Amino acid sequence: MSTAPPPPSTPTTAPPQRDPADVAPADSYHPADPVWVYRDGWRAGVIEAASPRAVTVTYRPVASRGTGVDTFTAPYVAARYSEDPALDRRDRGRRMTPTGLPVRGSAA
Repeated sequence: MSTAPPPPSTPTTAPPQRDPADVAPADSYHPADPVWVYRDGWRAGVIEAASPRAVTVTYRPVASRGTGVDTFTAPYVAARYSEDPALDRRDRGRRMTPTGLPVRGSAA
């Protein structure tokens, strides 16, 4: 992995052009980690689950507040250092189960 300082904003390199040395392994991510994912451009997201082969991410597919959930391989994911209020605080006001799922009937 590169020792360069973290990028201040959205990545600019498409996944096929990324230096493999700069791509973190999928299983180095943890639930709730803020990331960028590449889906028709780089989009803000949050890790839901990770395995050695891929990550599952809740992300903003467009500039609105709506979200999508998808699975991405490592080249399509990059660490995110900027905050996205629509994603990073999405569990505020919810009661959560021990596994991290919202309790039925809790505030959305």
